[in-house]
Parts: sequence; C-alpha cells; structure tokens
Amino acid sequence: MHTVKMITGLLLMAAGWQTAAAQHPRKNILWFDATANFQRFGQKDSIVYYLQRSKDAGITDVVVDVKPITGEVLYPSRIAPVMTEWEGKTRDVSWDMLGYFLQESHRLGMKVHASANVFVAGHNFFDRGVVYEDAFKKSWQTISYLPETGMTPITQQKKKYSAMLNPANREVQRYELSILKELVGKYPQLDGIILDRVRYDALATDFSAVSRKAFERHLKRKVARFPEDIMSYSGKQVVKGPLFNQWIEWRAKVVHDFIYEARAAIKKINPAISFGDYTGSWYPTYYELGVNWASKEYDPATEFAWATPGYKKYAYAEALDLFTTGNYYFEVDKAEKNKIDTASVNRTEAAQTRAAEEWYTVEGSAELVNRLTLGKIPVYAGLYVEQYKGHPGQFVRALKMCRQKSDGAMVFDIVHIINYGWWRELKEGLTD
Repeated sequence: MHTVKMITGLLLMAAGWQTAAAQHPRKNILWFDATANFQRFGQKDSIVYYLQRSKDAGITDVVVDVKPITGEVLYPSRIAPVMTEWEGKTRDVSWDMLGYFLQESHRLGMKVHASANVFVAGHNFFDRGVVYEDAFKKSWQTISYLPETGMTPITQQKKKYSAMLNPANREVQRYELSILKELVGKYPQLDGIILDRVRYDALATDFSAVSRKAFERHLKRKVARFPEDIMSYSGKQVVKGPLFNQWIEWRAKVVHDFIYEARAAIKKINPAISFGDYTGSWYPTYYELGVNWASKEYDPATEFAWATPGYKKYAYAEALDLFTTGNYYFEVDKAEKNKIDTASVNRTEAAQTRAAEEWYTVEGSAELVNRLTLGKIPVYAGLYVEQYKGHPGQFVRALKMCRQKSDGAMVFDIVHIINYGWWRELKEGLTD
C-alpha cells in the first residue's frame, strides 16, 4: 500500500471511530477481585462502605468477580463448587454476596457486571481447584508443548499460577456455558457479564490429542507430523512449520465460535444484559492466545505475517456490548516509549514481550484498540494499579489518558486502591 493511501485510510478510520464512539456510554469501571477481597467482601458493611467510596470517586460501574481461576464460584451454584474458604479465611454463605452487591449498587445508581474466568479451573500455586479436585475434569487441563519437557500438563508447570483448560474441548465449552447460563438466569437484575480468560494459555498450548483431532477436522485431512508440522523448537526458539498460520487461524476460530455461542445463550436468557469481555491490548502478539478481538472489518493480514487472509473472519468485536482492555503499562504517553528499559521491564501478562513499542504505552495501546475495533463497540481502557505503586501521579496521568483515548476507564483492582489509600488519586484521575 502506498504511504499516502495508508495515511488517508488511517485518518478515515480515526474519523469513523470518533463519530461512533460519541454514541457510546461513558463509564468508569472498578473491578472487585474475588480472592484478593475474599474476606473483605464477605461482610455486608464492607460492601456498603466501599461501594459508597467508589461512587464518591466517580465510579459508574462495578465488576464483581464471582468465578476466580480456581473454577469455584462465589454464589450458590448447582454446577460449580462454591468457594467458602481462601487462604485460611472462611465466609458466611448464609447470605448472597452478589445479590447484596446488586441491591446496594443499584441503590447508589451504579451498575453491576459479574465477571467469570472461563477457560481456567485451578490455581497451581495452591494445587487447588476443579482440575485438582475433580478426577474427571483433570483431563480438561491444557497440554503445553515445551522445549524442555515436551508435552506437559499445565498443572505440572508451577511457575504458572492459572491452570488453564483446553478451549477446543467441547466438554469444557459445554460445562463453562452451563455455568454462565446458570449465573445469568439466577440474577436477572444483573446489568452485565464480563468474560475473562476466554483464550489459550500461550502459544505452546494446546497440543493434546483432542486438539489434534479438532484441528484435523478443521483442515479436513490428517496432520502427518504432529506437532512438527505446526511448530517445533531450536533450543528455546520456536520454529514454525508449514501449518503454523493455519493453526493460528483455527485457534482464533475456536475462541470466536465460543464467544458467539456464549452471547447467544446469555441473550436468550436475558436479552437486555450487557455482554462484555476483557482481553489484553497487545494485539500484535495476542494471536499467541488464540484471540482476535478486532472488528471483522479490520484485516490483520495487511500488517502481520502470522495472519492468514481468513484470520479476519474470526474477529469478534461485533459480538460485544462492552469491551475492556488491559493497557497495563507504567509508561503513559507514546513519547515515554524511549524510557522503556527492555532489559528489566516487568511484563508478566500472557503473550507480552519486552519490546519498546508505542503500543506498550497507555496512550499507544488505547489508540491501537480504537483503530482495530473501528468504533463498533464501547471500549474502556484498563489499568493495573499495582504497576504504579509509589507513583500516584503517574497513576492519575494514566487514568486521564484512558478516559481521553477511550469511552472511559477500567481500574483493576479495588484492593490496591484500598491498600495504597488512593481514593483521592482515583477521583482526580476520573475527573475531567
């Protein structure tokens, strides 16, 4: 593409996004993590107190995590095990935490979204969760193809805390859909549901026999050399095989199809509920997780060597009513890219690298998300508060950038606001 045409196209896309974004609701979203706040929000007075503080700081929507990575849930379920204890702390389950959040949030004029971690069912640091405690579901865990140990179940990888599942396993999909349907049906007053971890664990997953068969059905032929026709290793470096890009496309299809199936199932129960999703913002490497969160009108094959011409078919932005992204970087302005120390930068989220790119800043990543979603959906740029520990001014700047470059801001998590005492900073960052 000629440079002039490229610039013209980008300007038109930007103009289109600005027009569409003006119609999207402005929101300031605060996340309430399940395990980090397990004991705190097992108390009704704590819920009342912190919801009021959140409201006073400018929060419009709260996200209540009710299905953490263990696969347990924080509401009375007939399907998933209920979490009644965490790190030696127990909670009274004679009353309904999520129901109380809904009651009190709505009293204050705030909306409530329930968050559910989908393709994960165990915590490897504690050897706890569904894949550890249910012998049948143990077979659902993802299998990694690693240079050091070959085919390795994720529960044996103790440097990874999330015991991820195989997204291509139809039994896994049915089970997770049943939980989502139960949740939405049980709480008709929910304003929204936000899915998390609807993805693969890493580029190295999933190489189980289940995935091989599913991929071969997709190809309509056998894979002669598995996994070498997809990828292998030279030392620790990935060597791409002849089917690598087709494998990447198929994984994106798996996630795409689940997203659309989940939306249909949830909307059938409650047509008015907001259907949302969380992903990271680092699209140039997010393909490693089997996720194409862009608009179907964006073609990544024009920019990235890993994208097939058909990859764009498996974009799913248009399936969402709300999209919140992790713009998880200390550097705020694109100009701060030059300050990134690639040797020591702390990026631990799945598929992140240590590169110094503009899209590894809050501003640059928010602009990237806007460009790729084309204004089709409301986007709320998110921050991981812990990254700004000791730097409250940078946190305020980052919050303002999120609000400037998207339809609002998402803050993860309230526990850090509480621990750092950053209520004033939160309000300042959310104030125009």
